[in-house]
Amino acid sequence: MSGSAGTRAGFARFAGVAASGVMESIDVRTEAHRLRTPGWWALVGEFEGSVRAWRFARTWRPRSEPAEGPWHGPPARSWTSTLDEAAYRAGVEAVRERIRAGDVYQVTLCRVLSAPWARPDALALHAVLKRGNPAPYAGVVDVPAAGDDPGTWVVSASPELFLRLDGGVLTSAPIKGTALVAAGLGDKDRAENVMITDLVRNDLHQVCRPGTVAVSTLLGLEKHPGLAHLVSTVQGRLNDEVLRADDLWARLLAATYPPGSVSGAPKSSALRVIGHLEPAPRGPYCGLVGWLEVGVDGTVRAELAVAIRTFWWADGRLHFGTGAGITWGSDARAEWRETELKARRLVALASSDGAMRGGVRP
Repeated sequence: MSGSAGTRAGFARFAGVAASGVMESIDVRTEAHRLRTPGWWALVGEFEGSVRAWRFARTWRPRSEPAEGPWHGPPARSWTSTLDEAAYRAGVEAVRERIRAGDVYQVTLCRVLSAPWARPDALALHAVLKRGNPAPYAGVVDVPAAGDDPGTWVVSASPELFLRLDGGVLTSAPIKGTALVAAGLGDKDRAENVMITDLVRNDLHQVCRPGTVAVSTLLGLEKHPGLAHLVSTVQGRLNDEVLRADDLWARLLAATYPPGSVSGAPKSSALRVIGHLEPAPRGPYCGLVGWLEVGVDGTVRAELAVAIRTFWWADGRLHFGTGAGITWGSDARAEWRETELKARRLVALASSDGAMRGGVRP
């Protein structure tokens, strides 16, 4: 796409594509019909429901990664957490009581780490993460606020596919089950993965043709830097009416958002538990981040990740979320350790002194 008058500052990078110059910004929930406009869009969604999209004036495929400025991040000891170990472990036991009562089967309980820091260089952190923690759905979106657009600053090293749309086929690949090595994945991880895979299958059934939704991979093993995951893949072919609808993305999000792998089952009950136990909003963490491309012929391709292993900057602080899936078989101490395991590598990379020593302060 070529640039045009009226563009403003902003850039994004996903899947080998770089984009610059914001042409328009929309609230996807209320203006989904505008996502039928040909062009390349970046999307960022908050776990609590807000999803925005930005259409960019220019896209290109860089032949190589440009030399970014050096990354300067907050000191490791400046990070704080919305829940300390005692509070998190109490939350795990509260979820288990909800499971005992029959209210839910599984809940993903999270906490948000943050540190005070002036608006950082998003491309510099993106480069640091690509070197130190490469991820299949890595990306960056940095759009300054302007007018009614609050803007965004998100740098993601997500390993998890939320939704891919290509040729009318909708794919989701939930991750449930995390350990240092594959041998550490146990029966609790497998049961949790099957439970969430079934939830995602039901979500896709709402927008796909009857009989087309299938689990193509169940309990697949994926290895990422420092971690092993269980990943299942669910696919379906979109209902023709949904695929042609002007509000296609409003319908897809109504059926699937927020992602089941980071909420729980049943999803509506899990969200109520999360709202009660987590003391602060998750924001972009556990929401979505990715790209969408609309051709001049109206065809749509998209790849949206679950925004885990993701940093965002807001209100003068750099943020990072971490969590664990809680089932009846959960051990509170082990679940806390899983949240530390998921955060340790990424927070160390983002810290100016390259370390996460002894966790973070509550």
